[in-house]
Formats: sequence, structure tokens, C-alpha cells
Amino acid sequence: MKVLTLNFLTCAVKSCKTSVDSFPLHPKDAELVSDDVELNPQLLVNLLPRIDWNALRTTATELGFPTLPEQPPTPEELQADEKMLQDLHKLLMETQISEGKLVCGACGHEYAVREGIANFLLPSHLV
Repeated sequence: MKVLTLNFLTCAVKSCKTSVDSFPLHPKDAELVSDDVELNPQLLVNLLPRIDWNALRTTATELGFPTLPEQPPTPEELQADEKMLQDLHKLLMETQISEGKLVCGACGHEYAVREGIANFLLPSHLV
């Protein structure tokens, strides 16, 4: 599961639908792997408006990446800053969680991640 995917996932527990703490899911005991993916600056520029920057900052910190700036870079800033472009590419496109858990900040439910796939099936008492 790519780190980018975490920016679009929230807790599936019904009672968490209205809680702001159900997003982002927090990685726990995450084993990270890196894939070689060709750098595509235009893809990153196009992704920036769709990313919840605060959630990405939280996820990056929890995974041990350097702290991201408080505000997202503008497309012009991103294209002009080669290091930031490469760092975001590494975080979003190359880094994957292969094993571990994703934990909801609201209810504490843990979703297992095995072989890079998160299991979002809930037990009947949580549906």
C-alpha cells in the first residue's frame, strides 16, 4: 500500500464517519519497502491540490520521514525545488507499507496490512 493511498482512507466503522479523528489512519508497526518509480514532476504537481497536506505531514512524521513544511508548496515552488520534488516523490510514489497496521484515531480499531494490502473488512459488531 503506497503512502499516497493513506491520504484517501478513513475508518470504516460506522460511528467514526462523523469524527475528524478517523482521518488519517495512523500506521503502527509498519514495515516499509521502496519501489523504484520514475520521477514524474507533472504528476506530483497535479496531485498536490488533491492531497490533504496536514494528514500527509502527520503520516510522514509517524513513518519517520523528515518533517514537511506547514504549507504545501505551490506548483511553481515544487518545480523549482528539486530536493522537495524528489522527497515528495519518494514519500508518495516509492514508499509502501508492506506489513503492519493502520489505526483509527477515533475508535482505535486496527486494520491489518499484509503483503501491502489493507484489510478493511469489519467484524459484525462494528458495522
